[in-house]
Amino acid sequence: MYSLIILGICIILAVIIIFSSIVIVSQSETMIYERLGKFHKVLHPGINFIFPIIDKPRPILWRTSSSRQGDNLMTPSRLLNRIDLREQVYDYPRQNVITKDNVNISIDALLYFQIMDPKSAIYEVADFPNAIEKLTQTTLRNVIGELELDETLSSRDTINSKLTKILDEATDKWGVKVNRVELKDIDPPSEIRETMEKQMRAERDKRALILRAEGEKTSNILQAEGIKEAKINQAKGDKAAVVLRAEGDAEAKIARAKAEKESIELVKNAFGDPAAAANYLCTMRYIETLNYMVSGKDNKVIYMPYEATGILSSLGGIKDMLEKKG
Repeated sequence: MYSLIILGICIILAVIIIFSSIVIVSQSETMIYERLGKFHKVLHPGINFIFPIIDKPRPILWRTSSSRQGDNLMTPSRLLNRIDLREQVYDYPRQNVITKDNVNISIDALLYFQIMDPKSAIYEVADFPNAIEKLTQTTLRNVIGELELDETLSSRDTINSKLTKILDEATDKWGVKVNRVELKDIDPPSEIRETMEKQMRAERDKRALILRAEGEKTSNILQAEGIKEAKINQAKGDKAAVVLRAEGDAEAKIARAKAEKESIELVKNAFGDPAAAANYLCTMRYIETLNYMVSGKDNKVIYMPYEATGILSSLGGIKDMLEKKG
């Protein structure tokens, strides 16, 4: 009877020891085990075997971000036996930072990191969450302190890259990989925001005035070019008209000259005597001139040239000569 009880107790103890020696680790998690207070091994996802009593897990301080009513809060650190190997994000509370030009601004930052070496994360730093938070805050102050306000507001990508590089190098000995740092919000003082808004309005008004002035300038230039082209075209038209008029006058003079030549030939042939023909033509030209002189409504005093009387007296002789010839 006693032997059966002892056997049962031994079996139960054996079962308990066997189950206690089996540790199942989930995917993306790990555990650090110590044997008699000394680091023993890192447990990987799946089934792992340990020696109960002498092997114990080493806890790690851990905390996660939480949000409540729009305020960024960090949950208190707590001891955990299992280490999450996935990428983590810490949403730190707002902190005041002074820029290079002595402007006090409030910054809300996000830190994305991942534990690559669990052993270093436990044994190389005492309080990992607090250490990485303080390191992020001090690094952020140093980086922002080298920049002026305008550079801080316009160079977020540069600041993020610089912070990521510095933090990644600093946390390398902790077995942590800092993937990126994001500045979620940069909040200058209210008076600075008002000044910036006024400056932005002034810049917009300035750009509007410049665009309006450029538009008027372009309009004036185009109008002047249009007037210039119109004058050039008008001058070309006037030139062409003068040329055409001159050509027309020349052609008319040539035609008149040809007609006069033909008329002179006819008169010459009619008289048969060049001297008589010339005398006739001169007499007719004098008569035409006298007729032009006495034409019109105004009263005129006509002075007959002496030569004209002689020429007019010759008309009778020309008449007699034509009658004889006829």
